[in-house]
Amino acid sequence: MNPYAYVPADDPLFGWVRIELDHEAGTLRVSGDVLPPVEIRRAPHTVPESHVPIGTRDPERLTLLVDGAEEALRPSKGFLTRRSYRVEVVSGARECRYLLVPNSLGTSRLTRDERLLGVFTSSGDGHVSVDWEAAGESERARARDPYDASVGYGLAAAFGTGAEPMWQLTLNAALDLWP
Repeated sequence: MNPYAYVPADDPLFGWVRIELDHEAGTLRVSGDVLPPVEIRRAPHTVPESHVPIGTRDPERLTLLVDGAEEALRPSKGFLTRRSYRVEVVSGARECRYLLVPNSLGTSRLTRDERLLGVFTSSGDGHVSVDWEAAGESERARARDPYDASVGYGLAAAFGTGAEPMWQLTLNAALDLWP
């Protein structure tokens, strides 16, 4: 994994999104012309795990700042099911809950209060793309906004997207136990 990845994403709704990922230092920054800045930091002296772009899934060792305000970041450990790789953000500033959950081998769905916002794809090296869910006319005011985009890009870049199907994860776990 490259120590730094500066990868501008061209978001169809919010324009250019700059992503700076430093796996070794454990920092991620997301910014854009209309996006509130997001920063995710791994605690100092945490040994980075190579399979997690930010270096850990331990919530005690991670800090999330969105537009300067600290938000509760709760990544799950990840083991036998796709859902076990979910990442939750409880936003005190917005009084809502975001959830990024793998839904295929390479993609994860971002929801806000159980409402689908979009599907993110990230290879774990700072490259992130999104397919935003179409908003209905009655939902136009509550549709995806820059804050949603910042959180989604941050989570996708920090933790990657997608996961193996349950049968594959179970087989891999069983094979790891085999002598």
